[in-house]
Amino acid sequence: MSRHTGPNCRFCRREGTKLFLKGERCTLEKCGFERRSYAPGQHGQNMRRRQSEYSVQLRAKQKLARIYGVREGQFRSYYEEATRVSGVSGENLLRLLESRLDSVVYRLGFAPSRKAARQLVKHNHFTMNGKRVNIPSLLTEPGAHIEVAEGSRQLEVIHESLRRSREMVPWLSVDKANLNGTVLERPSRDDIPTVAEEQLVIEFYSRL
Repeated sequence: MSRHTGPNCRFCRREGTKLFLKGERCTLEKCGFERRSYAPGQHGQNMRRRQSEYSVQLRAKQKLARIYGVREGQFRSYYEEATRVSGVSGENLLRLLESRLDSVVYRLGFAPSRKAARQLVKHNHFTMNGKRVNIPSLLTEPGAHIEVAEGSRQLEVIHESLRRSREMVPWLSVDKANLNGTVLERPSRDDIPTVAEEQLVIEFYSRL
């Protein structure tokens, strides 16, 4: 999936569901999906064709890749890693995606969306285990300590995000007062609130 510079709402409309790519903005009435929930394009309102098995699997893959903002080459690498290790491949795939640094920053509440979290990480606003990090795809491990960098503690986007109530996942802990958080353990499928059909993604790649 190449870098997208257009409206994020087109992704939601194409997948037929809200992907919450803009965070809290997606819950407002001015959300583009609320105004036009049909697929984008000239014939979007008339798309009622029956989907093939391949199409269903492709849509599941595209939906998951767009939720986490992962490009095709990297997403396939996650699939290969998920099928290489022991356990349920679909759950392994979600666990890898959730363990990305940008996803952890978002789950901790330091950013209103994963896209915003990626930008903050790229701009060196966070440290992990005491060292500056600027790679959003960096995979975190249990015990990893993520903290807002010293020179970034006054950023309004971080404080505004923390002021909004968000359900915390049990595999993370956050100290809002000191602007830091810790990865307690590897997430299980039950602890990942992402709505996804991960097994269809595994089936999609396994047939290629």
